[in-house]
Amino acid sequence: MRAHATCITLLSLLLAACSGAETTDPNPLASSSLGVAYPAVIALPDGFWPEGIDFGRGTTFFVSSLATGAIWRGDARTGAGGVLVAAQGVESVGLAYDAWANRLVVAGGFSGQAFVYDATTGARLAAYQLGAPGMSLVNDVVVSDDAAYFTDSFNDVLYRIPFGPGALPSQADVQTLPLTGDYQSVPSEIGNANGIVATPDGRWLIVVNTATGALYRVDPGTGAATSLEVTGGSLDGGDGMLLLGHRLYVVQGHLNQITEVQLSPDFGNGTIVRALTSPDLQFPSTIARLGNTLYAVNARFDVVPAPDVQYHVVALPL
Repeated sequence: MRAHATCITLLSLLLAACSGAETTDPNPLASSSLGVAYPAVIALPDGFWPEGIDFGRGTTFFVSSLATGAIWRGDARTGAGGVLVAAQGVESVGLAYDAWANRLVVAGGFSGQAFVYDATTGARLAAYQLGAPGMSLVNDVVVSDDAAYFTDSFNDVLYRIPFGPGALPSQADVQTLPLTGDYQSVPSEIGNANGIVATPDGRWLIVVNTATGALYRVDPGTGAATSLEVTGGSLDGGDGMLLLGHRLYVVQGHLNQITEVQLSPDFGNGTIVRALTSPDLQFPSTIARLGNTLYAVNARFDVVPAPDVQYHVVALPL
């Protein structure tokens, strides 16, 4: 999650209240991996103010709301959708789909919390206090084989909730991992640690610092961070990320683009190879993938949120 420094700060934006209703989009332009025409732009409810996105089973995807904490469930094939999780009274920021248990794991923003929902019914299964309310910005989340990891843009830490077979963990199981080693933060209204992904083998986490554009390779057991040097350009304003093998996609919302970084075999460095963009992008925040297509959420951080502001999910072919 990110608001550009020259626009409206995130802190002031979060004071706005929004509402929305179920909607569909008829624009059948994007192509799926099956060769079927899918909508290139999917309308979300007016005023929804989206931030996070992830795919569940089939063509189902989920989008979180900064305005109310609601979760919207849509179908990439048809563009139809509706609210799965009703307004929660706190922000829903980044979210991740836990395929093993059919759950949604959601970062709770300024509340300092994390939430777990049933991805079929929308029922809340658990809530965890990760950081101090009002002093934390629990921003993004990735689910690995055995845990969920969260960034906190206001504090130099990661949070770890161990997930495994059986019952959900308790509050006592929550771990705080200080970001140490090469990691550096700077004074910033927009925060620092933001997007997070896990390498396919689970050995590393990769974290982007929105304020500096720096990437870090992080030990998921200790929080020790090593600078991941990137050549070929800047990742300034990096927000949500997606890792496909050794290809890292970083959302740069203020540039209306998703930047592709080719990472080395050891994930120790990378080279920017291209930028994906579309005239339909409007300050995107996060991305998810279905087949050979990326889906970006237009958070529109440069617009004051209001009940009549329009928001969309945009498809970009890989």
